Amino acid sequence: MLQVLRELFRKNLSTLLSMVLLVAVPLLGSSSLTFVLYRNQEFLENLTTAQSLLYFVIVGVAMAFSLVNTTAVVLITGFYLGWSGFPGMVVAYALAALVGYQIATTLDHGKMLAFLSHFPKADAVMKELKTDSWQLIFLTRVSPVTPFALMTFVLAIMRVRRWPFLLASIAGMLPRSLFFYWLGTKAKDVFTLLKDPGTGTTGKLLLLLLVVASFFGIYYLFNQALKRALSKGAAESLKKSPTDY
Repeated sequence: MLQVLRELFRKNLSTLLSMVLLVAVPLLGSSSLTFVLYRNQEFLENLTTAQSLLYFVIVGVAMAFSLVNTTAVVLITGFYLGWSGFPGMVVAYALAALVGYQIATTLDHGKMLAFLSHFPKADAVMKELKTDSWQLIFLTRVSPVTPFALMTFVLAIMRVRRWPFLLASIAGMLPRSLFFYWLGTKAKDVFTLLKDPGTGTTGKLLLLLLVVASFFGIYYLFNQALKRALSKGAAESLKKSPTDY
């Protein structure tokens, strides 16, 4: 077991370190974002078209590097730009997903999957999951509690295809993004909004529903992938075993 762990850290240190940072950095990033907002409220309220485009590029890259919390970005954009800014928010999500995907594949170089090949059952399950990659991506994006940048990294090192990854990511993010964007457009104070979005009972039920749907959907996909992997493994064993007459 210790030998396995040593090999995991030796061959995948950059990948594992990146995953840890993608969880921890948004906490610092959100605090910094609040400070920037405090100092530049008037500027954000009067963005020109060119400045708005630059804003979406910046937040897209920031989300890709996990420098800011995606929910905070949606709330802020809804508050300052209103519904006219929602298409730009979708483009920013797409940019974040593509940039994050490229970063992950560049850092990993397939090392994690190569390491999993030492564990035939885990490797077989991962390969089976790739056949359901669209559903898997959609379900990981639907939940409001799964870190955006971390899941981008995980899905990328699974080697899911780029364009299905992008389309499923956007589709999965839309339900919760629409909800939080709507909250942003209705808010009266951005700092109160970030501290407590005030989802209300209906909103809490909606978010809980998305979390539950995501959890059980992913569990179902893993369970089905495991069954298919075991079934194929059993079939391979029968082929290799001698036939008795």
